Amino acid sequence: MTVALLFSPQGSQSVGMGRELAAISPAASAVFRQADEALGWSVSSLAWDGPEEELNHTRQTQPCLVTTSIACLRALEEELDGMGETLAPAFVAGHSVGEYAALVAAGALSVADAVRLVARRGELMANARVSGGMVAVIGLDRDAVAVVVSSLGLGSDLVVANDNAPGQVVISSMPDALAAAATPLRAAGARRSIPLNVSGPFHSPHMVAIGAELARALATAEWHDAEPPVVSNVTAGPVRDAAEIRDLLGRQVYSPVEWARSVRRMVADGVDTFVECGPGNALAGMVRRIVPSARTLNVSDPASLAAAADALAGAAVRVSA
Repeated sequence: MTVALLFSPQGSQSVGMGRELAAISPAASAVFRQADEALGWSVSSLAWDGPEEELNHTRQTQPCLVTTSIACLRALEEELDGMGETLAPAFVAGHSVGEYAALVAAGALSVADAVRLVARRGELMANARVSGGMVAVIGLDRDAVAVVVSSLGLGSDLVVANDNAPGQVVISSMPDALAAAATPLRAAGARRSIPLNVSGPFHSPHMVAIGAELARALATAEWHDAEPPVVSNVTAGPVRDAAEIRDLLGRQVYSPVEWARSVRRMVADGVDTFVECGPGNALAGMVRRIVPSARTLNVSDPASLAAAADALAGAAVRVSA
């Protein structure tokens, strides 16, 4: 068995996330305490008790989600350690903000630095002085969506922002450009176009100024080389070097999330089992659409923790990278 760890994207959050794990896992509980101390406000209270409206504000969502995802990982490591097992993933990867949790898993960032950075990232994104949004296109693959986008002649004003899985692609732009794309996408075979509940045209060139601000925040953190390597959203390739990781994170906010390519790269390098750490199982679902033969597990609550630990225990969990 060759394992990759995955970390959940924004949109996976829900009130109560992480609470049951923290109640049974000292390691998970410690992560929430570290986040509370680093930020000076109660991540744990907001993640566990809400209110939902406040949790869904980007500036709060991102640190709460990353904290919960790291707590899920620490609970899994603790559970396996109690069984005399050690988890040795070949790769780690996270979707968009989830990449910060992946970097904690790889030892490239501390919990405190990660939550401080995503709090700043969320603040910058929430306050972006750029109108616009994102639309999920269902039923078309990336190439088909790209053809439609190109045919509109808008250049970098309208781009593919997330290549999540076959039949699930996200575009990003200003409202007029997104509206202009709706009819030709439908004519090309899209089943649905779903506006996302986001505050701006993320993962597009409209966010370059945000990337520059974020780069200044990234420079304040203490960085280490990643081991195992993190598969970058920007390049869909494995990265270990701390300086390169920092550069790619600055670019990530205005670059497409190459999720489908990332998963295919990990499978090509030997991964056969993906473990999603964090609320929900959005990434596990994407993986199954990208590589139907892949095994997927998730860790989000005590029941899924026990199931994942049982599935991993006793297996030849090995590093191929």
